[in-house]
Amino acid sequence: MTMTNFSWVAAKAQSQGDLALLKEELGMDTEIISYALDKNELAHLEYDKFDKELLLIYNALRDGQSMTYQTSPVSFFVKKDQLVTIFGPETDYLLPTFEEALRRRPEASLFEGLFTMLFLISKTYFPVLESLNRERHLVNQKLRRQTSKQSLLELSDLEIGLVYLVSASKQNALLLEQLQGQAFYKQLTEGDLEQLEDAHIEARQLMEMTSLSAQIIEQLEGTYNNVLNNDLNDTMKVLTKLSILLTIPSIVTGFFGMNVTLPKLFTQDNMSWLWVIVLTLVLWMIWGIVLGFYMKQWQFSFRRKNK
Repeated sequence: MTMTNFSWVAAKAQSQGDLALLKEELGMDTEIISYALDKNELAHLEYDKFDKELLLIYNALRDGQSMTYQTSPVSFFVKKDQLVTIFGPETDYLLPTFEEALRRRPEASLFEGLFTMLFLISKTYFPVLESLNRERHLVNQKLRRQTSKQSLLELSDLEIGLVYLVSASKQNALLLEQLQGQAFYKQLTEGDLEQLEDAHIEARQLMEMTSLSAQIIEQLEGTYNNVLNNDLNDTMKVLTKLSILLTIPSIVTGFFGMNVTLPKLFTQDNMSWLWVIVLTLVLWMIWGIVLGFYMKQWQFSFRRKNK
């Protein structure tokens, strides 16, 4: 696409024809092209102050229609009055958006067009982040009703998705800050600086929102883990009480297996079995009250120590 102040070339990394054009006719270095082909390339920039060439790699979401949380790099190469954008197979959905933005501003400068594209990339994150927040709210409601394993796994999946968004947004924001330290920054026009500031504000806002969402999910995970631990502690407490109380019948009945003299009430009376049960129940109730009292005392002392 030919603009008033520069020409824009859009290429696809999976197209051998596009790559050959970049290398032969536009004179792009093989190393620069290899960056565009690397799906795991991190966001960064390189500026050659002698040749005045700028390579900028920016993190974009993979296929904005599928609401995925993973990202892939989009490469921007600036040389003289030429801007080259290299898309991967997961990021070429951005091409129509970029074309439409440039058609609306035919007199934009090269860097103004570049910063507009960076701004548009950041905007694609917000619908995905809003969708993630809605899913988090639904999972939170499920967990409030019942803390199930399935709901906790869903919350964990959201946390994993946020890891990609947080990392990508931080790298993008840092890259835009690094632009201010480059030699060409002082040569930018007022319009260029204004568009760069818009892109930087959008990137910082995205970084803050993703970080906030990650903190909320982390807090939710910690809260529900504490709930599960408390439920487990309550269950173990009940089982401990039962195991202690169940020793009383064993102790009482164990006397009848010993070679010792027992009271006539328990040996000659026809209702002796009933008296044994009554004795067991009485001891059971007394020991249960004692256990309950001391359990409360231990809990009270433990809470005071933790304050």
